[in-house]
Amino acid sequence: MQHIIEGFLNFQKEVFPERKELFRSLASSQNPKALFISCSDSRLVPELVTQQDPGQLFVIRNAGNIVPSFGPEPGGVSATIEYAVVALGVTDIVICGHSNCGAMKAIASCQCLDQMPAVSHWLHYADAAKAVVDKKHWDNETDKINAMVEENVIAQLNNIKTHPCVAVGLRNNALRLHGWVYDIESGGIRTLDKNSKNFISLANNPDAFFE
Repeated sequence: MQHIIEGFLNFQKEVFPERKELFRSLASSQNPKALFISCSDSRLVPELVTQQDPGQLFVIRNAGNIVPSFGPEPGGVSATIEYAVVALGVTDIVICGHSNCGAMKAIASCQCLDQMPAVSHWLHYADAAKAVVDKKHWDNETDKINAMVEENVIAQLNNIKTHPCVAVGLRNNALRLHGWVYDIESGGIRTLDKNSKNFISLANNPDAFFE
């Protein structure tokens, strides 16, 4: 914990004074253009990977970058999506998975989660992805996990489209959806292409998006 406190003290002493005007401008309002939904994994930091300043990304992070379908009892993810789209007027939503995801590994390998019932329940929102992956033959566990990561991004993109505010935004061409997979080791990102339905290099295809 001490190194976290020391980090804050360094921020307060060295970083904050250099960005004082930025923080003053953000003190009373925010105007992010994108909602970024990613895994809680400590190795994926959205602002670092995308090189965005404070105020530029509205972020949701949870185990497995999951978006429950809209239902009669919307939770925190639903509320945050609604606020981002309706109140803040974001124009883009990114759902970003990543390599070596523990949540997707647990699903792909059918790990016993009896000691983590909340996690087990939460990961059922990835059942559509699991069904797709289970229908195919995989030469090894690594390929299966990688496929699970990709299929989960696709499943969550489909889930988010059930949210009324997102459906309206897409219908009015006021919103775009992006599906990304971040590779921790290489630093690369693959994006889901709406035409081919495949994940392709974002660096080589910066204009690609899902919908």
